[in-house]
Amino acid sequence: MTGRAGADATIGGPLARLGATMAGRARWVFGVWLVVLVALGAAAPSVFTSLAGAGWQAEGSESVQVRELAQQHFGGNSSAAVQVVMHSDTATVDSPVVQRVVAEVTTEFAGDDRFAGVVPPQPGMTISPDGHTGIVIAGANASTDDMVRAVDDHKAALTALSGEGVEVYPTGASALWSDFNKANHDAMIKAELFSWPVTLAIMVLAFGSLVAAGLPLLLTVAGLVASAGGLVLLNEITPISVWAMNFAMMFALALGIDYALFIVARFRDALSKTADTRRAVAETMDTAGKAVVLSGATVLVSLSAVLLVPAPAVRTMAVGIMLAVVFVLAATVTLLPAALGALGPKVNAGALPYAKRQHHRSPRFARWGEILHNHPWPFAIAALAVLIGLALPVLGLKVAMPSIQVVPADAPVRQGYELVQRQLGPGAPGALQIVTPAESAVETADKAATAEGIAMVTPAQPAGDGSGLVMLQALPEVDPSDERMGTILDDLRAQLPEQALVGGAPAENLDLQQALDNYLPVIVTVILVLGFVLLLVALQAPLIAALGTLVSLLSTAAAFGVAKLIFQDGHGSGLLGFTPQGFLDGWGPVFFFAMIFAIAMDYTVFLLATAKEHYERSKDPKTAHIDGLAHSGRVIFAAAAVMVAVFFTFALAQPLPPKEMGIILGVAVLLDALIVRLVLLPVVLRLTGHGAWWSPRWLRRVLPAINFSH
Repeated sequence: MTGRAGADATIGGPLARLGATMAGRARWVFGVWLVVLVALGAAAPSVFTSLAGAGWQAEGSESVQVRELAQQHFGGNSSAAVQVVMHSDTATVDSPVVQRVVAEVTTEFAGDDRFAGVVPPQPGMTISPDGHTGIVIAGANASTDDMVRAVDDHKAALTALSGEGVEVYPTGASALWSDFNKANHDAMIKAELFSWPVTLAIMVLAFGSLVAAGLPLLLTVAGLVASAGGLVLLNEITPISVWAMNFAMMFALALGIDYALFIVARFRDALSKTADTRRAVAETMDTAGKAVVLSGATVLVSLSAVLLVPAPAVRTMAVGIMLAVVFVLAATVTLLPAALGALGPKVNAGALPYAKRQHHRSPRFARWGEILHNHPWPFAIAALAVLIGLALPVLGLKVAMPSIQVVPADAPVRQGYELVQRQLGPGAPGALQIVTPAESAVETADKAATAEGIAMVTPAQPAGDGSGLVMLQALPEVDPSDERMGTILDDLRAQLPEQALVGGAPAENLDLQQALDNYLPVIVTVILVLGFVLLLVALQAPLIAALGTLVSLLSTAAAFGVAKLIFQDGHGSGLLGFTPQGFLDGWGPVFFFAMIFAIAMDYTVFLLATAKEHYERSKDPKTAHIDGLAHSGRVIFAAAAVMVAVFFTFALAQPLPPKEMGIILGVAVLLDALIVRLVLLPVVLRLTGHGAWWSPRWLRRVLPAINFSH
């Protein structure tokens, strides 16, 4: 054992020694991973039913305070309460047939302690003027996440009460998230199933070997299973949004294949120069392994900035992706080297005829590098013109929280929502709730009634627990997702007495949007600074680290410009099968910026790490520029093809948010790989020459020594 350890010590740096150790102890590594996957895999199947369904709120905001007060003092009549809409074209609410349904709805909620008091339809408040529509309100006696689960448990029974000319639809914020999460989950699963065969086909074409093509999928499955089980266990400690798993699935697939492509391609090259499998693995991990670890660190750093946003759903989406990246990275530096060590030359088994002519240094990308080297300015100007032209529309980008249109037209919550609007007015589904001390109830009611954009204010309802508080409902004149809603809320809050608090579902959405808007500049700054620092540490060269960060920012802006043209302006909406909302979903800029920038920096690290490796060997910027592209271009192209295929499958989704996510990320990868990594960044290396890799002596002393040559 001592001899083996001594041999490993002479084989290279820490990652080289780790790779050699994993390759030499493959059975132990497989055994440990098997235990981990069995343990976490046992929890994985329950991931979509265990995780939280809500969390779209700005913690500490005025609207969240109102919801908490409503649950404490007003029988749970908060934004999380479940509203059951009943309508009959022939019978009125006070008729026996409708009253029988009211009783059945009440019975359905009885015995479930997640519901507080059940309030039957009230004249002048929850009964339409013609008397044919009424709303039963089941108060919330649990967290927003538990209320979504409660709707999951009861909505089938509630909708089954429809009959004898009476329609029954559960609606409200909790029902909205219940229906949307289901539609979103179904769409994500369909997209994932569609993307797997496409991914495998691209892998076979890229590697030309069935065995080599299977290794990225092995890595991805391990990352997916481990992250799914990890999220279920983490959910026992703190609520994790079900969206976390949706994004984790996507990133585990995309990044797992990215990392495996880079490692396996480099291993096959190393194996062609030595018969010692362990040394080939060591060389691979000492070069490509460093790039992968630095890339993973960049992704984690970018996503960690999202944790600043005080919104549980947004934070836990970032946590889900970060957990998936951690497991994929762990598998990349342990499981993959062990598999490569066990396979050795068999990694090329099942090779297709053309694959025997493949070399790690691609002649095609070398010729492309020569073209860019000989004609840098035309390509630089063309690439910048495309990116800037696509980025300009971002200046007119509008954002808002999703409207009811994010759920399918046949979803019960949307049918109930639209029914309430037809019968009680456009703003009826989004009543604003006002909580104020009883002594200021009259003043509050008078000022609310005269506020701009308020159609009606209900009489003050005193709290039943002697707290001295009252609640009023203010019905806006416009749909809750109308862009005028923000002005109405701001004016109402400004006019009411200081002690009056305004909440309700529309206010929660607007408060969350405000928090997202406030934190966006902070998050962008943090991501850019940390991304630059990581590139600086990795490359030891301030100029190329700054330029690499800048071009990543440019490609990110271009992706958002395309998103504005598609989702706000509606270009291509008919082809993609959606009705534009006139804005991008509010969490998009914060979250997608982190995701797109992470992916962009992923490719930046791959290209620049390879170029730095050749510069360290040759000290020639031309060699670094051309050989960096020749050795990484095919991998970047193949990895981008996989990512684009994975992301664009989500464009087929029915719900709008997965469609937004797939198209925005797919366009971002397409622009980044084709224009930035394969044109603009190589041209930047050509134009900066030795200056790209220059570093002041004092900086080299401060930074840790990282070399990419082996």
